[in-house]
Amino acid sequence: MNFLTLEFLKTEMNKIIRTQKNMLSKKLYNNNCASCHGANLQGVTNWKSLDEDGHRKAPPLNGTGHTWHHADEQLHEIIKYGLGKLVKNYQGKMMGFGDMLTDAEINSVLAYIKSTWPKHIQLKHKEMFK
Repeated sequence: MNFLTLEFLKTEMNKIIRTQKNMLSKKLYNNNCASCHGANLQGVTNWKSLDEDGHRKAPPLNGTGHTWHHADEQLHEIIKYGLGKLVKNYQGKMMGFGDMLTDAEINSVLAYIKSTWPKHIQLKHKEMFK
């Protein structure tokens, strides 16, 4: 094998690995988040209003809501611990997933969420939290 063949194989293997990671990330999202935030990360209709129980509704995670206004570390903590443990007098249903997901899995879910944001939102987020 020559150098170009090895580089090609390395590139193709990296593509396969990225695809498998993306599939795992999406599966983790679908299994843990989609029931509230939607299969397409669209959130609940009228998400800024309260539900019939007086709780905040699930916001969109696809870049159309406010998720991208938060640093990765804060988003990780929200997923891990839930908003009830992080925000005083929080009136919502966002529970923590720290007992179900490892930190690596939470990071994987977060990477999937961020991958769905439009490029200009990804760039804004990166600029805000560099």
